[in-house]
Amino acid sequence: MQYILKTDRLQLRELTFDDASDLAEVLSDPESMRYYPEPLNAAKVHQWIEWCQQSYERDGFGLWAVILKETGECIGDCGISMQEVDEGKVHEVGYHIKPQHSKRGYASEAARACMEYAFEKLKVEKVYSYMHHQNTPSRRVAEKNGMQFLREFTKNDMCCAIYGMERREWRINSIR
Repeated sequence: MQYILKTDRLQLRELTFDDASDLAEVLSDPESMRYYPEPLNAAKVHQWIEWCQQSYERDGFGLWAVILKETGECIGDCGISMQEVDEGKVHEVGYHIKPQHSKRGYASEAARACMEYAFEKLKVEKVYSYMHHQNTPSRRVAEKNGMQFLREFTKNDMCCAIYGMERREWRINSIR
């Protein structure tokens, strides 16, 4: 298996349909998905993986499987996707971690690696993360990785908070 990113505790690779049951543990969980319109059923988890695979083909990146180095378990997804927001299509860092693995810093660790990939490998000038405006855990991940709150906006009838960081800010923060 070829890994795209590695951190101290995690490895990220392209999602496959073999990851569907692991991914369903987060994407089908009502508590994890409380800020989404609804938890995803098995068919929609399958569609999610297809969407990610299409992104790999089209963009060369997407949401990747997050694998615990210690056990080899897929604990969720994290990566970069092209998302439509007020200013058009942007590079967005997103993350979903299984409930039993939350509050251990895995989302922050994976998201930080994805931000570095976006700035250093893809050479993007700005990365974003957006989430339901009441999704405090996701907001904390963005803030922990140095992203700044930009504003609230509406997407699909949902009030969202959007965070961002420019490449020059990343470089300044990386030097410290």
